[in-house]
Amino acid sequence: MADAAPSTVDHLRVGTSGYSYPEWCANGFYPPGTSAREMLSLYARRFTATELNYTWYQMPKAAAMERMLPKVPPGFGFAAKLTRTMTHEIDPQGWPSQAVQFREGIAPLMQAGRLLAVLVQLPPAFDRADTNRRYLARLLDALAGLPVAVEFRHRSWAVDPVFTELEKRRVTLVTVDVPALPHLFPTLPVVTHPELFYIRFHGRNARGWRSGNMQKQFDYLYSDAELASWSRDTIPRMAARARNGIIFFNNHVRAQAPRNARMLMAQLASTMDPPQPTAADPSR
Repeated sequence: MADAAPSTVDHLRVGTSGYSYPEWCANGFYPPGTSAREMLSLYARRFTATELNYTWYQMPKAAAMERMLPKVPPGFGFAAKLTRTMTHEIDPQGWPSQAVQFREGIAPLMQAGRLLAVLVQLPPAFDRADTNRRYLARLLDALAGLPVAVEFRHRSWAVDPVFTELEKRRVTLVTVDVPALPHLFPTLPVVTHPELFYIRFHGRNARGWRSGNMQKQFDYLYSDAELASWSRDTIPRMAARARNGIIFFNNHVRAQAPRNARMLMAQLASTMDPPQPTAADPSR
C-alpha cells in the first residue's frame, strides 16, 4: 500500500464511545444527579469528540442532531454509528432506503462540519463470504461521499486485498484493541485513508467477550503500560500517515472509558501535540 503524504496530524481527538451512561454519575465522571440532557455539555468540557451510540439502535433524526449542536463548543466532533438494520439485522429489501434516511438524519452534522466519521461496525459473524463482500460493496456505494470508517470483527477480513479496496474507496479501516481471541479481527495499525485514522479500544477482557454479556465484555481498565505502547509507538506511526485521528474508548463500565481516555491524552502530551479538553472539568 502506498504511504499517505501527510507527516503530521492536524487534529487528534480522544474520547469515548457514547457519553450518556447513568452509572458514570456514581463513578465520579458526572456530578451526582446529572440528568441525561445535561451529559453532553458536561462531557464536552473534557473531550473534543464522541461516538454516537444511539444511532446504532435507532435511525438518527435531523431535529435531534440539530438540538445537540448548541450543547457543544465550536470544534467538537461526532462519529455516528450506522444503524444496526444495515449491519447486524440487515433488511435485504429495505436497507437502501434506510441508507438514504441515515444520510438525511446526520445532515445537520455534515452541514455544520462536525461529522468526523460514519462508523460501519460489522458483527463477528459477518465473515468474508461472497454474499457479505457483495453486500459491503453495495453499502459503501450507498454511503459514498460520507467520511466512512469500517470496523471488522471477523478476522477473515484481515487481508491485503481488503485494505487495498478500502484505500481505493477512501474508506478508513478501524484499528481495534481487543482480546487476543482466535476469531476476532486482530490489532492492525493499517492506515487506508490519508485524511483519517480511527482507533477503538474495547478492552482485553477475554472471558467477558466469550460470555456474550455486554457489561462483562467491556469491563476492563487499561494500565499505563498497556496504553504506553500505543502512545509511544503505534499512534505516532499512524499519525504520520493521516492528517486527522480519532480515538475512542468503549470500555464504558464503571466509567473506565473516560478514565483511560484521559490517561492516554496525558501520555500523548509527551510524544506529540496533545488533544486538549475544551474547558474545566464538570465535576469541579
